Amino acid sequence: MYILTLKKGEERRILQGEPWIYANEVAKIEGEGKQGDVCKVLASDGRFVCLGYINHLSKIIVRVLSYKEEPIDEGFFYERIKRANEYRLKLGYSNNYRVVFGESDLLPALIVDKFGDYLSCQFLALGMEKRKQMIVDILVRIFNPKGIYERSDVSVRKKEGLQEIKGVLYGEVPERVLIHENGLDIYVDLREGQKTGYFLDQKENRDNLRHYVKGARVLDCFCNLGGFSLCAAKHGASSVISADVSQRALDYLMESAKLNGLQNIITPVQADVFELLRKYRKEGESFDLIVLDPPAFTKSKDTVKEGLRGYKDINIQALKLLKPGGFLITCSCSQHVSVRQFTDMIAQSSIECGKRVKLVELRAQGKDHASILGYDEGVYLKVAVLYLLNDK
Repeated sequence: MYILTLKKGEERRILQGEPWIYANEVAKIEGEGKQGDVCKVLASDGRFVCLGYINHLSKIIVRVLSYKEEPIDEGFFYERIKRANEYRLKLGYSNNYRVVFGESDLLPALIVDKFGDYLSCQFLALGMEKRKQMIVDILVRIFNPKGIYERSDVSVRKKEGLQEIKGVLYGEVPERVLIHENGLDIYVDLREGQKTGYFLDQKENRDNLRHYVKGARVLDCFCNLGGFSLCAAKHGASSVISADVSQRALDYLMESAKLNGLQNIITPVQADVFELLRKYRKEGESFDLIVLDPPAFTKSKDTVKEGLRGYKDINIQALKLLKPGGFLITCSCSQHVSVRQFTDMIAQSSIECGKRVKLVELRAQGKDHASILGYDEGVYLKVAVLYLLNDK
């Protein structure tokens, strides 16, 4: 087994909840083993800190698995996954939810999402990749799913020396899977959809539209498979325009709309949202409620300023299209944009377009995506509900 000794004081951050150890925080490495194996981490004075799996190819040399010395075997992973699922069940989740949220469930780099009778997984680091078959076997024992699909087609794997990959791991997985969310039947796309197939982290935020949408003319930007659009229509919107660059996603949305009898309320628009917002502005369009749920505009600390410019642009354009007394639900899913940076961007956007807004709510990801305190990267989703005042 490899034994890593940290530089003086570096253990504090780890013991406070940070689950990653970087190569430049290590004073020395002793022992031997293979990449992806479990290693022991010690403080500079020799005190035990944690167990984790190691990968010299990654800047994150160790990902923490346990803060006590214990066997890291199949029984360990079975209990971890079982407890993670029991936490979600205790909160009332059943049909679709995030079963395992990586580091926040002390199962670093493992994502497991439940979509009805099917599971979708990501193995994002070498340590989990080496244990893939064991984890699949455990998931079959716990959930007895009809199929398990892997969506490890993400670039972060390259930093671990791994290739991007996707495909069926167990059973059979159809082209589309039907789930039940917020009282709606929704088709999701595990094979080609975003991330693991559908953004489960916005479930509660989508249902929260019930407070703002009755009788409203709604514009849902970056609508993807239409979770916000469907909830808006269900909760009484007079009309919904659902905009996304992906025609495939819009086709899924309209199939779901028909399942729920909402097809006459929702109008799909295939377009670049940046261009569409400007087009609507020129045409004099206006809306009672606008949803902005874009992809992450910044995926590293080096591009935060550039990403904030993108967020600012769409928020300015949306505020210009919003009727006085209307609501803007604006989101950022980038872990590199802090809550303060996000709210500052919103404030700057309102000032630049001459609008005064009230912050009604500041929300985050769903309870099935809860993060361990001390692991700031785990608190990634910011959702602001804004009310446009009519004093200008």
